Amino acid sequence: MATAPSSSSPSPAVTGDTNTTPPPSSPPVPNASPSPYSTIDFLTVCHHLKTTKRSGWVRRDVKNPESIADHMYRMSLMALIAPDVPGLDRNKCIKMTIVHDIAEALIGDITPLDGISKAEKSEREQAAVDYMCKIIGVGEGSRGNEITELWMEYEANSSPEAKFVKDLDKVEMILQALEYEDEQEKDLDEFFQSTAGKFQTEIGKAWASEIVSRRNNT
Repeated sequence: MATAPSSSSPSPAVTGDTNTTPPPSSPPVPNASPSPYSTIDFLTVCHHLKTTKRSGWVRRDVKNPESIADHMYRMSLMALIAPDVPGLDRNKCIKMTIVHDIAEALIGDITPLDGISKAEKSEREQAAVDYMCKIIGVGEGSRGNEITELWMEYEANSSPEAKFVKDLDKVEMILQALEYEDEQEKDLDEFFQSTAGKFQTEIGKAWASEIVSRRNNT
């Protein structure tokens, strides 16, 4: 577990080999609602989610590949329109989709092909989340604390909501792969193979099956 970086500058564990440097920020905010200054600092860091392209598509030379924020946005729509399931908090799922890749605003979209161990990747992500959330406050009841808890729950796959959002992450990826195959005449079978048999929920399995069925019929 990385030590939380200071609010004035990110630690090396946050930035790694990326060129992303967040702006100077105000001191950590203990209250639930961050100040306008801290809010804009935080949102400025999040801007990188809109401009950083997803690495898998870049490596496959996809034209105009989606950004991290594009991916997260459609996942949030999936959670919004998902059927109600007993014991599943859909509103919590929506929040989790919005924050599950938030660390990538600082460290980028790290994939297994980058040669970074899972332990190091996890350390960088934790440091990035700690840094970002300190900007808007990490005290009890704070927005930063809420984001941290949602992110950690997702990473640990420790709740029905986390399992569902993990499925949405994969569903969105293979749907995007299908769209790129149709639009750009590419073979992106590796993305389907990497998710096959790994869905944890009935909704995830059903949606993935529909996507694969459409792919097989094209």
